[in-house]
Amino acid sequence: MSEDTNAPRFEQPDPALYSPTKKGPIGNFFAPVAGFGVTFSTIFRPTVTEEYPFKKVPTRPRYHGLHKLNRYADGLEKCIGCELCAWACPADAIYVEAAANTPGAQYSPGERYGRVYQVNYLRCIFCAYCIQACPTRALTMSNDYEIAGPTREDMIYEKHQLLVPLAEGMLNPPHPMVEGTTDADYYQGTITGPTQEQIDWVKDNRPDDPSLSTARATQKAEVAQ
Repeated sequence: MSEDTNAPRFEQPDPALYSPTKKGPIGNFFAPVAGFGVTFSTIFRPTVTEEYPFKKVPTRPRYHGLHKLNRYADGLEKCIGCELCAWACPADAIYVEAAANTPGAQYSPGERYGRVYQVNYLRCIFCAYCIQACPTRALTMSNDYEIAGPTREDMIYEKHQLLVPLAEGMLNPPHPMVEGTTDADYYQGTITGPTQEQIDWVKDNRPDDPSLSTARATQKAEVAQ
């Protein structure tokens, strides 16, 4: 069998590309202390001290900090317990348990809500994959970076620690959805606040609810239909 003279031949790369750099007499003399070059180059520079926590430097606007579970304008929770955030988490730091909404206990629009929501900050790598996976924008990340705790148990944040407080005018759930609306109306942002019917429902079922003192009817049922 004759050799194909037209076939490309493999050529060895230039040894200078991968061989160790040859040092001269001076280089060999200073080689034992060459690793201290960075130290010696910065030792006489002025020291910059961050005076934390007495002086806190603001973070960037899109900093990935503590998670927050958001609400709609009438107070219902945005989380629907779909667990997509838990599936998207590469560190397995999120645990979600869903429960069914009922006519007497409506916590979020639609069929389900997040009954249990936990974020383990010993595992979380703040990659924000969970934020991208959330279909209702229920989960966002704040600029709060002070998450340290004295025990491992304290680093597992529960739902009541992550759920944002009621804004002025909101009504504390559970309560029915705005009359004549669907969960799609909530997702599209057409809900601007509670209706008088929702406020009256809470008065009848939970007359001592503290949110009744600040809740304001800002949306009429016929507008949402």
